Amino acid sequence: MAGKNNYWIDYHTHHARCGHAVGSLEEYVVRGIEIGLSEIGLSDHMPLLHVNPETYYPEMAMAMDELPRYVEEAFALKEKYRSQIDVKVGLEGDFIEGWEAEIEKIIQGYPWDYVIGSVHFLDEWDISDYRQVHNWEGQDVFAVYERYYKAIGQAAKTGFYDIIGHFDVIKRFGHSPGPAREDETRALEHYALSAIAESGIAMELNASGLSKPCAEMFPSNRILESAIQLGIPLTVGSDAHDPLKLSEHLDTARAALYELGVRELATFTERRRRMIRLEQD
Repeated sequence: MAGKNNYWIDYHTHHARCGHAVGSLEEYVVRGIEIGLSEIGLSDHMPLLHVNPETYYPEMAMAMDELPRYVEEAFALKEKYRSQIDVKVGLEGDFIEGWEAEIEKIIQGYPWDYVIGSVHFLDEWDISDYRQVHNWEGQDVFAVYERYYKAIGQAAKTGFYDIIGHFDVIKRFGHSPGPAREDETRALEHYALSAIAESGIAMELNASGLSKPCAEMFPSNRILESAIQLGIPLTVGSDAHDPLKLSEHLDTARAALYELGVRELATFTERRRRMIRLEQD
């Protein structure tokens, strides 16, 4: 439950249009009002570009012809509930190497408040999809991490995004290069964090990892400390896929940030960042 006197935001949500979530956009907005959110960010998945939706895994993202309907509905809700909650119209826009022109066209094609840049795909493998966990079999885990963090760095450098999403989601199912390669893994993380810092964009603390097999937020506390040292602006998101999960674990996320000395959170309007005060709840 959002605090009565504090400014609460949730910048990462998904609804039924994406195929793997439940609830309408309006149900999210109404739920946001009920729990006392000051701002709710609608940020559904960009349509699939590099795989054929007809033959790929089902229920991955909204269809391309749904994108304008999503935007239209989100802006209508923004207006309808203007006096009760600040609705931000966003997108979680996958970064996929080699598809930059197509991604940019979508991002430039609509008046977003913000765009989250996330890496889910390494080629056609969605490393965050529980149906594709078998793809880890026989892999050099460090090599997968290397590809992943390279892609995060590339995403940050494109200039397409306002926020980098779930920075270390690669750990979601518990796969790790292990202690023997800890220094090398940290070097990969540092490369990606440095790219974010140099780009001047923000990063989210995504609380949904607490409900995943890794049982840890994205990113981990250790990575979060590095991000703070680099001066990366931070925001928070629940990554809710159900209106009833809206703001789930954000009390934990806010407390973690406050304990690490963070006193501001990034918010966005028409792609312009504004820092708001993070109070102790």
